[in-house]
Amino acid sequence: MTAAAGAVHHIRLTVTDVARAREFYTRVLGFSVAVDTVPPQDDPDHWLMVHNLQGGIVLTNGQLQLGLRPCDDPRRRAGDRFDPLRVGLDHVSFSVGGRAELAEIRDRCAAGGHEHGELAELAPFGIAVLSITDPDGIQLELTAPLAPDA
Repeated sequence: MTAAAGAVHHIRLTVTDVARAREFYTRVLGFSVAVDTVPPQDDPDHWLMVHNLQGGIVLTNGQLQLGLRPCDDPRRRAGDRFDPLRVGLDHVSFSVGGRAELAEIRDRCAAGGHEHGELAELAPFGIAVLSITDPDGIQLELTAPLAPDA
């Protein structure tokens, strides 16, 4: 028996600086903060939140939740960068409504000094794409459906 995969519920990324990553994902990609505090110790959910947040936060955009947690090893925090060529994650892809949104995100990246590629069309897949890089070098790909006449 196989399990039918549904939509992605959440993604959690390990980052070197949660505040810096929070700024990037909220300002450039329009995420909002869903959870960024742990309740007081007398709250019955305190330890559950400590365990799940792991010193990080949860952002949301539409139906997607994005967790950001700090790198646990302080020796690796400074200067550590994501490498899509190592075993593990290559990139994360988010869909947006249209090509105009891709252009807006590209312009926000350029204004903020964030790495980004050019808008490209992948006609066989029916999408336009924009590759960007978050402050830790995590590769993000944004896609939008091509217009029916494209």
